[in-house]
Amino acid sequence: MAESLRVGIAGLGTVGASVVRVLTEKAAELTRQCGRTITVTAVSARHRDKDRGVDLSKVSWFENPVDLARSNEIDVFIELIGGDEGPARDSVKAALEAGRHVVTANKALLAKHGVALAEIAEKKGVLLNYEAAVAGGIPVIKTMREAMAGNSVNRVFGILNGTCNYILTRMEAEGLSFEACLKDAQRLGYAEADPTFDIEGNDTAHKLAILTSLAFGHKIAADDIYLEGISNITQADIRAAAELGYRIKLLGVAQRTESGIEQRVHPTMVPTASVIAQVHGVINAVAIETDILGELLLSGPGAGGNATASAVVGDIADIAKSRPGFQHGPVFGRPAKELKPYKKAQMRSHAGGYFIRLTVHDRVGVFASVAKRMADNDISLESIVQHAVGPETVDKKTVILVTHETTEAAVRKAVEAITKDGHLTDKAQVIRIERAG
Repeated sequence: MAESLRVGIAGLGTVGASVVRVLTEKAAELTRQCGRTITVTAVSARHRDKDRGVDLSKVSWFENPVDLARSNEIDVFIELIGGDEGPARDSVKAALEAGRHVVTANKALLAKHGVALAEIAEKKGVLLNYEAAVAGGIPVIKTMREAMAGNSVNRVFGILNGTCNYILTRMEAEGLSFEACLKDAQRLGYAEADPTFDIEGNDTAHKLAILTSLAFGHKIAADDIYLEGISNITQADIRAAAELGYRIKLLGVAQRTESGIEQRVHPTMVPTASVIAQVHGVINAVAIETDILGELLLSGPGAGGNATASAVVGDIADIAKSRPGFQHGPVFGRPAKELKPYKKAQMRSHAGGYFIRLTVHDRVGVFASVAKRMADNDISLESIVQHAVGPETVDKKTVILVTHETTEAAVRKAVEAITKDGHLTDKAQVIRIERAG
């Protein structure tokens, strides 16, 4: 049997402690699967005396994760610190430069420095594995890197943030406000005390940027993603979507277009009968559309200690199965030096259907004026419905428009004209309608 694979773990929070527990409890099974033992030999964390529910009495302790990364006591460095700079970046870079394999769950780090770190890994002939960085326990990275050889990806999209999906699911199922659902998500531990990163779409954007690079062979471009969160979604939107046969989800979408690669994160209406509309709660799902395979949908737990730890352990096992002299595949599916510069498609050229909700003054001519502004911009309407806002606001009406396929630019121009006409009592709500499997 090959020598034991020695693992060093930096970061002993919920995920780190879960990784230690799984490696200990499943040691015999992992040895059978990998042909060698996997042993945690060293760790690094802020508080040495904290009870983490796992036995760390026999491992070496490093105060500085960079020292752990360079240590001759380990073969693999596991980064579970978090953050795109500081100790996380410094320790991963140090480990790769020292010829250590690296496993990370850090999507922010990869979104910002992934290509540079990949170049180091490939130069040193070591692995940089990151399954846990995108969609938790779903093996989407392995699928895209290894199982889709020969396929050309046309589009990748999905539900990549469990917090947002939980909130939208509760809003629809129980008729609760966004604020009430967010508060409950925080109580249950699904949302952070400061939930901005999740609810405004940044977390989804980091994961999407990584998937985009894998899908299309471009350098990661997390700063070039069109971004909208879910904080402005109301019960009026949820109810209107249901009436029209749709469900609202926060999607990350990347697709190849004639003008470049389009990346966007925003609330989206998907047909209620579609598969992705059935993904509820904290579950994640990723759909990959290719020329050979067609559409593949992967779904499963997207967050939490066990789901993330499972992905981390899977990455460690892959390293344990490799042998000296084995030529490792490139980090992002293509050699890092061959990744093409990212060419951003113009978001305003995006074509698709749109849901537009307008709260307008209840007076003669408003309905006709709205319809005219749509026609002025060559927007064909699939439906137009008018509702009273409520008995307490008899001077207002809600106008709901559903368009046929049109462009972002046309919709924005029409809404700007309606706003300037002085018909609106509140800001217009625009939600894209996505073709979804």
